[in-house]
Amino acid sequence: MAETLMFNALRQAIDEEMARDDKVFVLGEDVGHYGGSYKVTKGLYQKYGEFRVLDTPIAENSFTGMAVGAAMTGLRPIIEGMNMGFLLLAFNQIANNAGMVRYTSGGNFKIPTVIRGPGGVGRQLGAEHSQRLEAYFQAVPGLKIVACSTAYNAKGLMKSAIRDDNPVLFFEHVLLYNLKENLPDYEYTLPLDKAEIVREGKDVTILTYSRMRHHCLQALKQLEKDGYDPEIIDLISLKPLDMETIGESVRKTHKVIIVEECMKTGGIGAELTASINDQLFDELDAPVIRLSSQDIPTPYNGTLERLTIVQPEQIVDAVRKIMNNQV
Repeated sequence: MAETLMFNALRQAIDEEMARDDKVFVLGEDVGHYGGSYKVTKGLYQKYGEFRVLDTPIAENSFTGMAVGAAMTGLRPIIEGMNMGFLLLAFNQIANNAGMVRYTSGGNFKIPTVIRGPGGVGRQLGAEHSQRLEAYFQAVPGLKIVACSTAYNAKGLMKSAIRDDNPVLFFEHVLLYNLKENLPDYEYTLPLDKAEIVREGKDVTILTYSRMRHHCLQALKQLEKDGYDPEIIDLISLKPLDMETIGESVRKTHKVIIVEECMKTGGIGAELTASINDQLFDELDAPVIRLSSQDIPTPYNGTLERLTIVQPEQIVDAVRKIMNNQV
């Protein structure tokens, strides 16, 4: 076991897959000489050369289209968006081409592409650099969407995403890159479509993902002092949702709280609430509680920024309310 930062875990995954398969290559802004905006690709340019680690112009739609074309020919591109908010400029290529070509070609072309990069609300990065794009892409057919949350799952999920024959949007939170964790010395992969039970419990099911996993674990300290026994599930797969794992938990606890950094209107939590009500309504003893970000552009001011996203104390309050039938 070796203690590893999350950004290094991602780099290890990419490095190992590039060494394993010469069809894997990286492209994006500053991924080569500079090593990526958060150093996920540091050293790969020197190791693999300019044909497998491509520095691109600031032209997201163009280089994403180039990656889709490369995938159609049998290569396996990894796109770094520098900041996931910039990939809105490539929405056309991601939606109309990456997501659809396998279907519109009658299965003649596969699009084994990973689209990855930093996102989420950082610390005073401003509205345009604090985007949560998971809900933007959730409705696009043909895409898989994954959100890593620890160094361990970041590495295992990245390796699986690179090997998958479908386009995978891989969300990394900008404030989690420096998380440390002991990683196994042996090779491992993780499924792209399975949630993780972070903590088993019997009182209430807390569904979360990405950075909010760690907010839930902070809230857990107080909840345990209060005598509550919550079950915490990290969704990991945002598309498709792992309704099997979610269903097993809801049938046990009969109460659900969703904690997300995504916006409330049209967010992941909205789709998750609808799916729970559709499939598990008779199992619920209380309405689903949704804790989401405010529906406003993220302020630059640090105090206001904090007020726009869910904090641990709000999670504690939500558990108290649902357990005391105050919903």
